[in-house]
Amino acid sequence: MEKSNEFTKGIKFSFNETINYADQAVVSKQILKQQKGNITLFAFDKDQELTEHKTPFDALVTIIDGKANIIIDGKANILEAGESIIMPANIAHALKAVEKFKMVLTMIKND
Repeated sequence: MEKSNEFTKGIKFSFNETINYADQAVVSKQILKQQKGNITLFAFDKDQELTEHKTPFDALVTIIDGKANIIIDGKANILEAGESIIMPANIAHALKAVEKFKMVLTMIKND
């Protein structure tokens, strides 16, 4: 299904079936990577996190399974499957697994 660390274009796939959880880990798979941004699929085991950081990209997080705490500029946002939030570029953010969760992260670089 994957080629050159990207998914094969023109072939259907399921986000949930494409990535699996791993014990006490964060798993990621790159879907597309372009100069202006990328799309990555993640699976977080319960209590796993990405610590606070900033990026030069606006980032759309879409939860596809489970529940996550998306912290943006110190404000907690609890998201469940089917919900999304945009993390603004150059603003501190962090992600924590309230329970195990999967997400699609779409990052678009600001000009």
